[in-house]
Amino acid sequence: MEDKKKKKAIWAWTMYDWGNSAFATTIMAAVLPVYYSSVAGATLAPNIATARWGFTTSFAALLVALLGPILGAIADFKGNKKRFLSIFLGLGVTATALLYFVRTGDWLLASILYIFGNMGFSGSLVFYDALLPHVASSDEIDQVSSKGFAMGYIGGGLLLAINVAMIMFGETLFPGIDPTLMSRLSFLSVAVWWFIFSLPLFRHISEPPRRIQKDEEGLNPLKVSLQRLGKTFKEIKNYRDLFTFLVAFFLYANGIGTIITMSTIYGAEIGIGQTTLIGTLLMVQFVAAPFAIAFGALAKKIGAKKSIYISLVIYTMIAIAGYFMSVPWHFWALGFGVAMVQGGSQALSRSLIGRMMPKSKSAEFYGFFSVFEKFSSIAGPLLFGLVSTLMGESRLSIVSLIIFFILGMIVLTRVDVERGIQTAREEDESMITVK
Repeated sequence: MEDKKKKKAIWAWTMYDWGNSAFATTIMAAVLPVYYSSVAGATLAPNIATARWGFTTSFAALLVALLGPILGAIADFKGNKKRFLSIFLGLGVTATALLYFVRTGDWLLASILYIFGNMGFSGSLVFYDALLPHVASSDEIDQVSSKGFAMGYIGGGLLLAINVAMIMFGETLFPGIDPTLMSRLSFLSVAVWWFIFSLPLFRHISEPPRRIQKDEEGLNPLKVSLQRLGKTFKEIKNYRDLFTFLVAFFLYANGIGTIITMSTIYGAEIGIGQTTLIGTLLMVQFVAAPFAIAFGALAKKIGAKKSIYISLVIYTMIAIAGYFMSVPWHFWALGFGVAMVQGGSQALSRSLIGRMMPKSKSAEFYGFFSVFEKFSSIAGPLLFGLVSTLMGESRLSIVSLIIFFILGMIVLTRVDVERGIQTAREEDESMITVK
């Protein structure tokens, strides 16, 4: 009975990836960037629209990066990770639904709603990720994390396929309709999809046990969260392998995140057609799913760290090839390359930090993970936008990303995973469990 309950909890956890990935595909990667460039930003020059999209994604990531660790520490202390997840879920779903009202020239409204939508999406992931070490045991965490990403690719890909069909054939089936209507309906569909498939998590996953230090009982949550953060900063040397990995992740995630968020608008700028752009992203969703599972299996054989190395080498080759991209088949080929490594690199990064963090502080440390992740989402698109603005086009922007992958691999060599796991275990043993 207990095994059946655990399997249902793992399934419910992966279904949140299935649901929220619709935001990543339709909003972040495929439809909204093109809609932003061609409709909301129609009154702007093409490279300016590209730059403003980059600045928008950077600002959204900054807000979550600043709030993540504090909220995570409060959630750990209060024992209400699911409640915080529901708040950010509500924010993201509402802002996404309101994108329906963005029309021609409304680039500022689109930016504001995207910022709030991305805050909801990224903020909810802090608490969603924090549930992973509690849902999965240490010997299956790589595989469960990979399964979550695979489910996300399939779920996000299915809704994207429906939305692409709506956009491509809407005017044919319904002559005379507003040409922007189907794109706007796709934004609305994301909000509904995300909400519905989030429900199993709240039903089948229990709030993890609340674990605190003996001297924290009865104290103000905000005060305790700030004390915990201060203590973590002071004692960061005790988590040196975890911290070193976060630095490595920050570096290589700059490249990964920028490729995800800027690829379609970059392709549009250099003349790749909308059908190719969205079709490639759709292909990526379904190809990435089995590769994410494959990377989970690979990690079981050679370890998560070595598997991440492999993904970063491939990403480096993709960034170099992106400089020379000029025709549609180039975009398809590079998209396939991204599909091979995107899910695996992200899933194994998530599970590796899960191994090296104390379970009693999972939301706090995933908040730190979010800081490094979101600052990588700030620096990468910001650099991309600045280079694009200075050079008048974005080819040098894409090739400049190789520095992030190379530096990330160098820092990753300094991480001793087993030592990091032992440090986390010792921290958990010093805590007490309270009801």
